[in-house]
Amino acid sequence: MKKLLIIPLLLIGFLTNAQTAREIIEKADELTRGLSSQGEMTMQIVRPKWTREMSLKSWTMGTEYSLILITAPAKEKGTVFLKREKEIWNWVPSIERTVKLPPSMMMQSWMGTDLTNDDLVKESSIVEDYTHEIEKDTVIDGRECWKLILTAKPDAPVVWGSINAFVDKQNYIQMRSEFYDEDGFLVNVFTASDIKEMGGRTLAGRLEIIPVDKEGHKTVIIQNDIQFNTGIEKDFFTTNQMKRLK
Repeated sequence: MKKLLIIPLLLIGFLTNAQTAREIIEKADELTRGLSSQGEMTMQIVRPKWTREMSLKSWTMGTEYSLILITAPAKEKGTVFLKREKEIWNWVPSIERTVKLPPSMMMQSWMGTDLTNDDLVKESSIVEDYTHEIEKDTVIDGRECWKLILTAKPDAPVVWGSINAFVDKQNYIQMRSEFYDEDGFLVNVFTASDIKEMGGRTLAGRLEIIPVDKEGHKTVIIQNDIQFNTGIEKDFFTTNQMKRLK
């Protein structure tokens, strides 16, 4: 009788400890942000006939505040983008002016990349604005992953109708993400690689954003350095601070 009781007790323990799809995506989302962060990265804009490279520094606090300083090339050096909640401000050193980006510019390309200004704001949350379901297990670049289906909630302020997220089971890295519009057409694919230790965490050192309907187009983000929980406060993210960054 005792042996018969062990099996259901083990089953109950397994079900209790099993992670939900929401818990998995929360951990994957938290992995790359922390309470605050400070980092340096390189962005490569790849086109069929040319490639352009930018160097950037970034500061973030949670999901509401961020500053991005472009340090190269010389033409864009000193340009700063500030995100405060749902607003984006741009400091243009050549004319010494601070400009607030209007809503009509949110879907325009950010600095010629395959990201949009709206991607910087990220009003939507992959945790709060989507329902989550574990579809199956799979393998991406030799790493065991969960395949999660994220479906936009009715009336949620989101760009994507659904997202397929492939999350590494060991370190919760989003190894691949597929973004579908509201009609179910695949628009963008994000891939992660060069997994390594940075800032005390195991992260992807390289991210590629690939628009599927533009052959030969992609944006590559190479994370050179990042530190988490740096103690940055909200008063760091001001329009006056934009002019002082170096």
